[in-house]
Amino acid sequence: MKKNKDAKPSEDNKKMTIYEYEQKYAKRQNLRGARLVLKLLAAALGVLIFAMLFFVVKDLWAIHMYAGIAGTVVAVILFICLYIMPLVKIMKTGYFEVNVNAKTARAAQKHNKRVRHEIADKIIEVTSKVEGVGWYDSQVVGALAIAVNSGDEEGIKLSLTELYTGSVKKSAKALISKSSLRCATYSALSQSNKVDSLLVAFLNLQLVKDLVYLYGFRPSDAKLVKIFARVLQNSLIAYGLGSAKIGNSIVKSMGDAVRSIPLLGSAISVIVDCSVQGLTNGVLSAVIGYQTIKYLNDEYKLQEILDGVEIAENEEDFKETCAEIEKELKTGKRKLQQAV
Repeated sequence: MKKNKDAKPSEDNKKMTIYEYEQKYAKRQNLRGARLVLKLLAAALGVLIFAMLFFVVKDLWAIHMYAGIAGTVVAVILFICLYIMPLVKIMKTGYFEVNVNAKTARAAQKHNKRVRHEIADKIIEVTSKVEGVGWYDSQVVGALAIAVNSGDEEGIKLSLTELYTGSVKKSAKALISKSSLRCATYSALSQSNKVDSLLVAFLNLQLVKDLVYLYGFRPSDAKLVKIFARVLQNSLIAYGLGSAKIGNSIVKSMGDAVRSIPLLGSAISVIVDCSVQGLTNGVLSAVIGYQTIKYLNDEYKLQEILDGVEIAENEEDFKETCAEIEKELKTGKRKLQQAV
């Protein structure tokens, strides 16, 4: 039994080759296509938000000119602050390159090392400058700061992993719960499908931005495509819920007692409509949050694996081989000339 236990670490410490990594984790992706789709989805979400704001403002103009002017100003501010700014912040944040092959692995390792340092610097800065933020374990951040100052790469990786599996995980769950509850409450109070759609779009986008800020990096373009598609889908579902009056079908099954009291029946109908819409939108927001942290955790683990991958063939080795061949050819030529 002792031999088996002693033998196990040597098997675990055996480095994975880049070809094994490529076969196990890399997937064929059209990066340009993913970026194009990402831009199209972001634009589609912007168009949806703009359309909903336009219709809300239009209703205000119909009520009164001053209400319309005030609504227009508020709509512009909301569009900039709750759509443009979160989108820019998400897109400008760095991400790990993990979908690589033998040709791109070395450059990806260097890129990922730089991203790790950016994350570490940002976490240290937030912890030291923002009082009471409570996102990160201060003790682990202290160890991270020591590792950064001493240039200890392994220490940086260990500290970041400890944060992501501990305090960051808890903070992410708290952010998701808070955002989902807010989305559910606002949707339940709202009596407009347009406002519901706006609330879901704004709050979902804000949640993704907050999680990206918390982790210090964003998902890759291919994963962001899925997240933005989900945000757009949630907004459309919220708009549909407001029009569907799904509560009415539930009220109909409540029996003759409720039906015999018209005022009570209609009141329950409104309550059920609101609660079901609120619950649905809240759950959809939670799905966005957990989908985002899943992608972030997956890509963080992959970059850790990639960092330990053995890359036997690289540009430097290739140049050395070419130089050796050239040297041997010159030596052989001299020997041939001397023999002649």
